[in-house]
Amino acid sequence: MKSITPAEFARLDHAALIDVREPYEVAQVSVAGAVMLPMSSLQEHLAELPEGPLYVLCHSGARSARVTLFLEQQGYDAANIEGGIVEWEASGLAVQRG
Repeated sequence: MKSITPAEFARLDHAALIDVREPYEVAQVSVAGAVMLPMSSLQEHLAELPEGPLYVLCHSGARSARVTLFLEQQGYDAANIEGGIVEWEASGLAVQRG
């Protein structure tokens, strides 16, 4: 499974960020421009995934790792964001609250 750090993701240009957290989690803290597709309903919404490489984010990196593996098995070019939004914020990257 491919993975990158939040800082590595931040250096990419026009990369598709998929947030697989649940709506109540996203309501607390989110990343601007991320596509919200909760892991619990992802299979029902595969057609909504953007084209090209996908970078998958969750709270701490565990759920996004499972989703990344699933997407790879389905033929998608996907990578896990290590440490999730916790590491994202700890790295000093921008988030939106509330």
